[in-house]
Amino acid sequence: MRGRDTTNPSDTPEHKVEVRRSQRRHRTVTAYWDEDTLVVLIPARMTRAEEKHWVAEMQRKLLRKGPRQAAPPKASDEALLARCAVLSAKYLDGKAIPASVRWVPPMRTRWASCTPVDATIRVSDRLRRVPAWVLDYVLVHELAHLKEPGHNAAFWELVRRYPKTERAIGYLEGLSSAAGWGIAAED
Repeated sequence: MRGRDTTNPSDTPEHKVEVRRSQRRHRTVTAYWDEDTLVVLIPARMTRAEEKHWVAEMQRKLLRKGPRQAAPPKASDEALLARCAVLSAKYLDGKAIPASVRWVPPMRTRWASCTPVDATIRVSDRLRRVPAWVLDYVLVHELAHLKEPGHNAAFWELVRRYPKTERAIGYLEGLSSAAGWGIAAED
């Protein structure tokens, strides 16, 4: 269950703040820009005082980096999680929310994996070197598993909402073949 609160703090009138509470989120707080709105993801159990503290803290951090500039998803696990939130909102109606997303050492047979039961996603370090649109495809693919665990028609319908799906699959197949990794692009 997610709740949304939208506020417009008086000290920063140029943008809105949207707070999203999640039952799946237990400890982490993440924030990112969605155009002129600062989106802050927090655990559902947080008090209003804790929420106020974390909104101010995340606002301070992101404004220090420069307004409306999200960290590149290749920078950290937190940046990956924030990118997933953006992609879920854009392509999956905001209904695929992972509890965690993290970089892992290179996988032998996959680009990434998802465990729908605990809503965790792991992304192979090999993808740190691919173009952002290819990484976005992989993230959308794994996010779709949070809604459809298998690779059935409903799953692929969700994945193909990402407009560069076919192109990204071709890129990953070429990369795997050229490197001799034997990794299938469609899983």
